[in-house]
Amino acid sequence: MPFATRITTLLGIAHPIVQGGMQSVGVAELASAVSNAGGLGILTALTQPSPEALREEIQRCRALTTKPFGVNITVFPTMMRPDYVAYAKAALAEGVRIFETAGTQAVAEVWEVLRRHDTLILHKCTAVRHALSAERKGVDVISIDGFECAGHPGEDDIPGLILIPAAADKVKIPLLASGGFADGRGLVAALALGAEGINMGTRFCATVEAPIHPNVKQKYIENDERGTHLIFRNFKNTARVGKSEVSDEVARRLAQPGAQFSDVAELVSGKAGAELLKTGDLSKGVFWAGMAQGLIHDIPTCAELIDRIIAEAEAILDQRIPSMRAHSVAAAA
Repeated sequence: MPFATRITTLLGIAHPIVQGGMQSVGVAELASAVSNAGGLGILTALTQPSPEALREEIQRCRALTTKPFGVNITVFPTMMRPDYVAYAKAALAEGVRIFETAGTQAVAEVWEVLRRHDTLILHKCTAVRHALSAERKGVDVISIDGFECAGHPGEDDIPGLILIPAAADKVKIPLLASGGFADGRGLVAALALGAEGINMGTRFCATVEAPIHPNVKQKYIENDERGTHLIFRNFKNTARVGKSEVSDEVARRLAQPGAQFSDVAELVSGKAGAELLKTGDLSKGVFWAGMAQGLIHDIPTCAELIDRIIAEAEAILDQRIPSMRAHSVAAAA
C-alpha cells in the first residue's frame, strides 16, 4: 500500500519522495523518471543558460511524463546574478505550479511573483528559525535540510535526527526531511520523526537516468559516509562536496592561514563541476555529495530505487517492528 501523507495529497504524487533540485543534474530525463516512478521530479532552473532555455526544458520534461513535476530556483550570492524572476516567469508561462526554492532572503522576490498564481512553494532551509520565518511568509511546504546533506548545510551543524523533530514540533505546514536519505529505513525514520516525506539528492545522482558520467556515479559507490569535505567554512558559506583528489586539495588550500576564495576558484567553479559531471574526469573540479554516499551500493533506475524504498519501508512497518512488539509482549507475559 502506498504511504498517504499531506505531501502526497498536496503534490498529487503516489509516494512521499521528492528529488531535490541539483545544479547540472536536474534536467528532464531525471525529473521525468522520478515523477513517472511516483515521486516528484524537479528541474533545476539555473542549470539552463536562460529563461527561454528553461521553457524548452519544461516542454521536454512534459513530453516525457504526464505526472506532476516542479522547478527549483535557488538564490545564492554570486558575482554574476541571474535574473531569478525571469526564470520564475518562464516556468509559470509553461504552466508549472510546483516550485522548490532555497537560498538567501532575496528569494522573497521570487515568492512574490509565484504567489500571484496558483502555485505551491516548497522551501528548503537548514534551521528551525528559518523554517518558521518561511512559514509565516506563506510557503506551502518546508524541506528541512540536516547537516548530513550535500550542497549547503548552513552554519549550525544540526543533524537530521535532531533538526527534523525540532522543526516538526513547531512547523504546522507539511514537512519534508532532507539530508542523508537513501533507502526505506530513512523514509520510515523521517515519518517517525514528524516529517511527511523525504527529499533526496545524492541518492538520485547515483541512478541510471541521472545525467552524470559513470565515473562519477562510481565515486558515489566507492565513497563511504566519511567521503565528503566541508569547504567554504571560512566564508560562512559552508558546502559539502564529495571526497576526491581535487576536493582534498581545496580543503588543504582553505586550511591555510588567510585563505581566500580566489585560492580555490579555478577548482570549484560551476563550469569545472559541470565538465566533471559530463566527462567523468575527476581532476576537473568538485562534485556535490552528502553523507548518504555511505548508503549507496548500486546504480538502479529511478523506478527501481523508489519501488525498493517503498518495499523496504513497508517491510519495516509490517514485519520488523510488529515482530519486536510481539516479542516484548510475549516476554512481559
